[in-house]
Amino acid sequence: MTTLRTAVIGVGYLGNYHAQKYAAIPDSELVGVVDNDPARAAEIAVALGTQAYSDHRDLIGRVDAVSVVVPTQYHHAVARDFLAAGVHVLIEKPITVTIEEADDLIALADKNGLVFQVGHLERFNPVLMALGDVLQEPLFIESVRIAPFKPRGTDVNVVLDLMIHDIEIIQHIIKSPVERVDAIGAPVFTGEEDIANARILFRNGCVANVTASRISLKSERRMRIFQRNAYINLDFQNRKVLVASKGDGELFPGVPNVKVDVRELGEADALRSEIESFLSAIREGKPPQVSGLDGRMALETALKINISLNRSPS
Repeated sequence: MTTLRTAVIGVGYLGNYHAQKYAAIPDSELVGVVDNDPARAAEIAVALGTQAYSDHRDLIGRVDAVSVVVPTQYHHAVARDFLAAGVHVLIEKPITVTIEEADDLIALADKNGLVFQVGHLERFNPVLMALGDVLQEPLFIESVRIAPFKPRGTDVNVVLDLMIHDIEIIQHIIKSPVERVDAIGAPVFTGEEDIANARILFRNGCVANVTASRISLKSERRMRIFQRNAYINLDFQNRKVLVASKGDGELFPGVPNVKVDVRELGEADALRSEIESFLSAIREGKPPQVSGLDGRMALETALKINISLNRSPS
């Protein structure tokens, strides 16, 4: 199997994990890590037996693929340098700050025949893989994603920090254009919204009610999907799927039998799966599981939610 030369640009909290996965994957040679803090880059490089850099451009010509894990406002500039140089890119979510930046990167990747994958990690959570043919035509979706406050990620509001995970999953499931968005939110610990709720109406009639908060005392990542004759509960955090479906016959007149199927999916390493999928797409010349267009659509909806938040009464 072809060994790909890899690197990670930005080795803060999440970038460090990216670097660990690349170093551990057999067909990946981690040739470098980059950070604007030289001491941080050196620390990670020593731990993983690789080279430290302070300028990402020094890696051009030395790598086949990179993860871009820098703050969102630098996504476009850094990713563009690599795509222009013929390097495959896995970029963390959100894809970019603006739709125009996203379109530029997507067009450049297409022009150069490169894999351009967006790091929507929950797409590699085994609960989504377990849906199989259970999922049919959702009528209503409710998602809740809450987490304790952490300083990292606060360069954007909670919509682009947390809610965008569920936006991308829901749009992947529904596969219908967004018709309307209504949202409300509030800043609590930062100058941006730390809690938000959005109601998304899709053209096919499905409605999604999406809540995200980064000021909770606990973590929870759940999604409930309602469709004709069935209810599906996805617990992303504990990797459980519950399917309650209408069975044959009735418990008593007017009350149907309900079959309940609970699946516990065990431990999983979603980040490693994401990176392995990225490298596999490169070797096999196939589209990534989460494409630039997927990331663009999620960003577009998130920005619509932000517009609605700005119109909401304070």
